[in-house]
Amino acid sequence: MRKIALLAAVAALTATPAYAAGEGRIEARAGIAFAGGSSEAFTGVAAGYDFDLGDSAFIGVEGSADKILANGSKVLWGVGARIGAKAGEKGKIYAVGGLGFCCSTSDPFIGAGYQHNLGEKVYGKIEYRRILSNGTDINFAGLGIGAKF
Repeated sequence: MRKIALLAAVAALTATPAYAAGEGRIEARAGIAFAGGSSEAFTGVAAGYDFDLGDSAFIGVEGSADKILANGSKVLWGVGARIGAKAGEKGKIYAVGGLGFCCSTSDPFIGAGYQHNLGEKVYGKIEYRRILSNGTDINFAGLGIGAKF
């Protein structure tokens, strides 16, 4: 999984000039994290850049920080990539994958989401991610709001 995330990031960063057009983004997000029969709220932030791959597709890179709002929980840092299709003039549907880092360990994650433009520079999104740990997998289901630049 580390190799896939690294290859996706390298591909995005070395895109040919014809596909170099894209947009940066920053966002705040929140939702529910659940695993092993229990759930807690989480909140987080992310920043990334999406590269256009023509009229109907895109690829992007992202860095994130998420915190489960329970006593003693640490920040989950993430680095990943996403690839998807443009859904009409305002939407993007995508798959996401990468690595999460917390407490000197790293675990891969996968997920999917939908992002919808709410204006020229503002978007909302819904996303699901699953941290594939050696123990119990952790699921994140959340909403986000962000700005494009």
